[in-house]
Amino acid sequence: MNLIEELKWRGMLQDIMPGTEEILQKEQVTGYIGFDPTADSLHIGSLVPILLLVHLQKAGHRPIALVGGATGMIGDPSMKSEERNLLDEDSLRRNVDGIRAQLEKYIDFNPSHPHAARLVNNYDWFKDISFIHFLRDVGKHLTVNYMMSKDSVRKRIEGETGISYTEFAYQLMQGYDFYWLYENMGCKLQMGGSDQWGNITTGTELVRRKAGGEAFAFTCPLIKKADGGKFGKTEKGNVWLDPIKTSPYHFYQFWLNATDADAEKWLRIFTFLTREEIEPLAAAHQQDPGKRILQKKLAEEVTRFIHGPEELEKAIQTTEKLFSGNAAENIRELNEEELLQSLEGVPVFEVAEEAFAQGIDVVSLMAETGVFPSKGEARKMILGGGVSVNKEKLADANTVINTAFLLHGKYILVQKGKKNFYLIKGI
Repeated sequence: MNLIEELKWRGMLQDIMPGTEEILQKEQVTGYIGFDPTADSLHIGSLVPILLLVHLQKAGHRPIALVGGATGMIGDPSMKSEERNLLDEDSLRRNVDGIRAQLEKYIDFNPSHPHAARLVNNYDWFKDISFIHFLRDVGKHLTVNYMMSKDSVRKRIEGETGISYTEFAYQLMQGYDFYWLYENMGCKLQMGGSDQWGNITTGTELVRRKAGGEAFAFTCPLIKKADGGKFGKTEKGNVWLDPIKTSPYHFYQFWLNATDADAEKWLRIFTFLTREEIEPLAAAHQQDPGKRILQKKLAEEVTRFIHGPEELEKAIQTTEKLFSGNAAENIRELNEEELLQSLEGVPVFEVAEEAFAQGIDVVSLMAETGVFPSKGEARKMILGGGVSVNKEKLADANTVINTAFLLHGKYILVQKGKKNFYLIKGI
């Protein structure tokens, strides 16, 4: 399969400009994707653009990752109902540095590589352009009618908040990025999410009108969950690529908890497994969905790609210790770092250590910490078999919690029902 056929099979192709597939088969093409530096880390919503660059490089072409140090100061109006707050230069610089460090983990920038990737920051060419120069040499090539025809602009103009001139100029700046890369780095291709189609085609038009050249483009669909929910969001917020913002364990858990329908689709999109590898996995999963074959393979492949084999192995071991049949024994085998990493984001209640030294009945502990709103509800839930302490189900509402229950001398893990976890910490 050529690159476009590969992306079609994987469900990673939506819009494509005529002639794009042909030029990719005819010559080595330099193509780019822009990354918006709104934070100092990318999240899994940025995984598809990263993977597009990897696929481009694997197919023998030269990828460019553009970090929008200049356009990040403006804000893209696409898919947004109102203008976002503008970042200051120090924040942008920190964000650009963080994103650059991440991209270098996943794309090969080694100059010895025959298709070595390049990393650029559009602030480098925008910083010296005067407003008059930009209006005379760039703005004159595109009409307001053309710019207003784009969905991202039209929707904002027709909406309640409208659109500022600052954001209106965004597509012209992104278009100039493509023109600059075309002129200075021989870049003929831009890729991105389908919400960027309007901005991308503005770039191809600017290349045609200002440089008399021909540029190409394609986009990938925006990823959605099978139930219509927003991809990449959990109750805790974004799933980040930075292990400090989202631990490798929780990153692994996100993919492991995918639905059957999502897991099969995401295996094609987010891994490099071939059709010959995925189809037998899907067939085996269909025979016994309870084994969650697709979800396990998905979680393994993506976690290995982002965090490496060692962090993957730790995530698997922690998962097995927390959710196997011997979880009550295994949880005591977790070191403190593994325990806290696995419980990242759960509510934490603090209790004076003296209470554990003296012993406190479990009903009072649950009510006083706020795990339950009252002693009556705590007692009722315990007697109904709905409460576990350190992964061991409580049967007696008169149980006294003392230092023997403490993990690492200061923690107690409480589980209410199937999904509600709480950490009680002695201080």
